[in-house]
Amino acid sequence: MAKIIAVTGCIAGIAHTYMAAANLKKFAKKNGDDIKVETQGAMGIENRLTPDDIKNADVVIFAVDTTVSEKERFEGKKTLEVGTSEVIKDGESVIKKATDLINS
Repeated sequence: MAKIIAVTGCIAGIAHTYMAAANLKKFAKKNGDDIKVETQGAMGIENRLTPDDIKNADVVIFAVDTTVSEKERFEGKKTLEVGTSEVIKDGESVIKKATDLINS
């Protein structure tokens, strides 16, 4: 079981931010992985990842179409960066890419 953390955010900060978060959670759970998702949308940062969440994560997924706020928090972590539309269309393959990155 992988420990995955993710940040989602789209340009408008509304629909795609939350659709991407939902898909990441859905497919991580299906794969038996643990995931926590921080959204950076129109409402600002929600479900903020804690320093412990970040420290204990095996991999970080940035599912974003814009700049990640406070990205320096994730320095030194294995990261996968994709657009929100990729996660919405094929969340399963994004989770697979992230877990493959852990072992590389």
